[in-house]
Amino acid sequence: MKKLATIAFSSVALLLTACNGTTGQNNMVKNVNEIAPYPAAEAGYVRSVIYLPELKNERDAKVELLIGKQMQVDCNSRGLAGTVKQEELQGWGYQYYTVSKVSNGISTLMACPPDFVSKSEFVTIRHNLGLMDYNSRLPIVVYTPEDVQVKYRVWSNDGKLEAATTE
Repeated sequence: MKKLATIAFSSVALLLTACNGTTGQNNMVKNVNEIAPYPAAEAGYVRSVIYLPELKNERDAKVELLIGKQMQVDCNSRGLAGTVKQEELQGWGYQYYTVSKVSNGISTLMACPPDFVSKSEFVTIRHNLGLMDYNSRLPIVVYTPEDVQVKYRVWSNDGKLEAATTE
């Protein structure tokens, strides 16, 4: 019975790790700088690091970055404006991403129904990174202004979708 409880606990821990985004560290990596000398975040910026869990067939999965802010919104569709730039870690060839110039972007201007109540929603920056290859061997490193969050989705051929945040 004790062995069954241990297996059940391990399964729950593995599931939580797969959905968290920051604790799914491979090969016991505790710091992204153990992999490569990624630059420190500049003043007013934070470095978000996504450690993807290992998958049986990583070629069948893709990663989508969701970069944005939690905001109070009305019935209109919203998006943030910002610049997302892919950069290379010189001498290593690894990619990382920087986000700058984040501001209120597009919004429809419809009149909301009188009984509409505003809600909290994650509003994203429209960027051109598209779906990225899934690679559990290297972290995804993103530098953003302090008030911007990085979340991600894992898309796979088996129809399962997992979403997580880097918080």
